[in-house]
Amino acid sequence: MYFIYHIFGKKIGVTRNLNNRVTTTQGYKPHEYEILETSEDIDYVSARELELQLLYGYKIDRQLYKNLINKTKNKMVVNVTEQTTTFPCPLNKLKGNLMDAKGMHIKTGFGNYILTEGLIDWIVKNANTSMYNVSRSYVYNKALDEFAKSLGKKSMATDHYNQPEKVEVEKPNVYDLIRKWAEERGIYRNGDSKTQYIKLQEESGELARAILKEDRKEFIDAIGDMVVVLTNLAALEGLKIEDCVTSAYDVIKSRHGKMINGTFVKQTL
Repeated sequence: MYFIYHIFGKKIGVTRNLNNRVTTTQGYKPHEYEILETSEDIDYVSARELELQLLYGYKIDRQLYKNLINKTKNKMVVNVTEQTTTFPCPLNKLKGNLMDAKGMHIKTGFGNYILTEGLIDWIVKNANTSMYNVSRSYVYNKALDEFAKSLGKKSMATDHYNQPEKVEVEKPNVYDLIRKWAEERGIYRNGDSKTQYIKLQEESGELARAILKEDRKEFIDAIGDMVVVLTNLAALEGLKIEDCVTSAYDVIKSRHGKMINGTFVKQTL
């Protein structure tokens, strides 16, 4: 059962576990909120949540509840480097996301840890905002390891000789590097979507010239520059370009049509 809840004067949200999500995670007692509606239909509650947020005059969520839940389940994949473990959410939403992912495993170069309530509490208390992206937060792996040892809840994956299993450290992808570059240069702090769109048109013009001149080097540079701008444009709107591309592919992957004058024209019913 899904619950659409209303924290008086604060927000309207959706959850399947009121006590965990509203009382334990957010700190509100039962008399400080009300249940507006319940349903087993995730599509309905996802749409209804936004309607009620608009009706009550609250800030409207950027994502439907069902998409956020799927993102949490599928993408609460922490980014592990040699020194830190980074979570794909800001500090003010970290505990809720970690509670939703309780039971998952976190692998660092020090070992393999189960995300328990005790570990979640420690992470929330010791997490820092990423200097590269304010929508991310991180902890230091060594400190996490020391805390796990102190609880005696460390779960090390070992081989026959009782040696720690080697853990592959996830490297940042090119889009993460682009976002880091943009953050360091103040593009997200001082730029906006309009300026990035104008920049995109400039790069599109460079691509057109490269095609006309049959200049392969400039062609490659122009496409790369356009991807950089699109990555930043998405980030300024609170999105990731990877998700935008995936969404577009999900639409076109089953599309049928034919080539007409060098252009693919989709089949219409």
